[in-house]
Amino acid sequence: MADKVRRQRPRRRVCWALVAVLLADLLALSDTLAVMSVDLGSESMKVAIVKPGVPMEIVLNKESRRKTPVIVTLKENERFFGDSAASMAIKNPKATLRYFQHLLGKQADNPHVALYQARFPEHELTFDPQRQTVHFQISSQLQFSPEEVLGMVLNYSRSLAEDFAEQPIKDAVITVPVFFNQAERRAVLQAARMAGLKVLQLINDNTATALSYGVFRRKDINTTAQNIMFYDMGSGSTVCTIVTYQMVKTKEAGMQPQLQIRGVGFDRTLGGLEMELRLRERLAGLFNEQRKGQRAKDVRENPRAMAKLLREANRLKTVLSANADHMAQIEGLMDDVDFKAKVTRVEFEELCADLFERVPGPVQQALQSAEMSLDEIEQVILVGGATRVPRVQEVLLKAVGKEELGKNINADEAAAMGAVYQAAALSKAFKVKPFVVRDAVVYPILVEFTREVEEEPGIHSLKHNKRVLFSRMGPYPQRKVITFNRYSHDFNFHINYGDLGFLGPEDLRVFGSQNLTTVKLKGVGDSFKKYPDYESKGIKAHFNLDESGVLSLDRVESVFETLVEDSAEEESTLTKLGNTISSLFGGGTTPDAKENGTDTVQEEEESPAEGSKDEPGEQVELKEEAEAPVEDGSQPPPPEPKGDATPEGEKATEKE
Repeated sequence: MADKVRRQRPRRRVCWALVAVLLADLLALSDTLAVMSVDLGSESMKVAIVKPGVPMEIVLNKESRRKTPVIVTLKENERFFGDSAASMAIKNPKATLRYFQHLLGKQADNPHVALYQARFPEHELTFDPQRQTVHFQISSQLQFSPEEVLGMVLNYSRSLAEDFAEQPIKDAVITVPVFFNQAERRAVLQAARMAGLKVLQLINDNTATALSYGVFRRKDINTTAQNIMFYDMGSGSTVCTIVTYQMVKTKEAGMQPQLQIRGVGFDRTLGGLEMELRLRERLAGLFNEQRKGQRAKDVRENPRAMAKLLREANRLKTVLSANADHMAQIEGLMDDVDFKAKVTRVEFEELCADLFERVPGPVQQALQSAEMSLDEIEQVILVGGATRVPRVQEVLLKAVGKEELGKNINADEAAAMGAVYQAAALSKAFKVKPFVVRDAVVYPILVEFTREVEEEPGIHSLKHNKRVLFSRMGPYPQRKVITFNRYSHDFNFHINYGDLGFLGPEDLRVFGSQNLTTVKLKGVGDSFKKYPDYESKGIKAHFNLDESGVLSLDRVESVFETLVEDSAEEESTLTKLGNTISSLFGGGTTPDAKENGTDTVQEEEESPAEGSKDEPGEQVELKEEAEAPVEDGSQPPPPEPKGDATPEGEKATEKE
């Protein structure tokens, strides 16, 4: 018996060793469960995390502050971020980069590039001939693109989140302005890839704010629709959003709260930065007047002095929001000369009078896009730091005709909290209460193609056709299929933006090219030659507008059908084979596509082709695809476009 016991002891030790290994694996798994969100503003960013035991917490930076300036100082062997970089802006303004998000996805001839150069003349912008964009030229051997600088900031935000969470983090949801187009969104995704982040979703900052508002007021949402207007004036831009909250019935979880984006209006350049720049110009003029007659240089020619003035203008704008006047003072502004001047709120409002006149513009745009009136809006809620300026509130209150403006939301952190809630919902590691989010397409997207038609016997002509894929204010994410029934040879089609008439002339110039890409299909004729006895069901192009608002062409395929006889034991004698015979543009079987669920979709009823004015015989079909269940909520970042074109056109010319 003793021998038997001794033989069992090693087995027990082996069992305990296996248990220890399993526990170690579980602990290692728990160390990678955290997810983060980055609310990327023009002036500052807020980072939030969710990890086991820490639900939705704002990350404190190294200075124990809840928001971090989006500033980078680049030297030959050093990089500074946040508050450290802000302090370096005075010593080395040329190497200190800020507000560089305004250059993302912009070509060199874009008006915003010229505007940036005028606002910050200390920065040297050089032309990149390969991408048709600009670089920051820090020194003769040091240059960075705006995407690379943003990648550094995102990497820094991840380090802050990891230090706060005490574990590694890779999954993130990043906020972007709702008016970002395809090129700008892809630029953010490229920056995130450089930072090593796995982007679960690019969420519009207005949608993240609306989600945060709804999550914390879930009990107030019922089957009666509530229309809320969010007015967000930040540092760089202003966005007005109309959101409808309502309880809806879902297939998976029964009755759940839903937010739907109904209307959007925006002004790309209306914000706190423009107010600060005007104050800076005023202070520079006062300083020059004080030194008049001393043959002194213009303070505007001194980058360090202008950096000091911009910092003082920022402080002055904040103080004047609560006081009727304030004394601006800078020690040793230039040539060891101190500056001191009194500025009143009345002077400030006169400087920005034309800016305040633009405050109601986004409200009217949002109402028009939502096809609603102000009477249907229950409440107007303020978001963003610049809404604290009293004059902005006065003009807005008069424009909306309400008794008061809602201030019952954290104007600085709402978007970060909404984004991190979405990150937890998309992550496999957490289970959150469902909240249905229906975002809206701001810029419509259509397909254009030309085909040959025979008007009379022997007389052929070319006919230009347009089909709207994703209409303005239509919901996304969404998949669509367009079927070309009259092609039996190789052909091209163009993917463009649709009607942008709601944008003003200046906004159209800033928007850039309206062509997304040109798709060149090869192998169409070969597929018809290969299967001459089969009936063609058309050339099907599968489009996907994902959760990040990024368009991709998943695949294009030529579909053939034939009738075959079944075996005797089966009831029917004929059956259809609707399998894909020839794939012309194969992205559907890649791992990324499988992760998105694009290869398991089902077609729904045919939707009418919007904007079609063709004759009844025209047979181009436009179909929607049912959303397939996504096993992984993450969205793999698409390849970077060259210029304004998405890469699908390039792939189409290479793959047959």
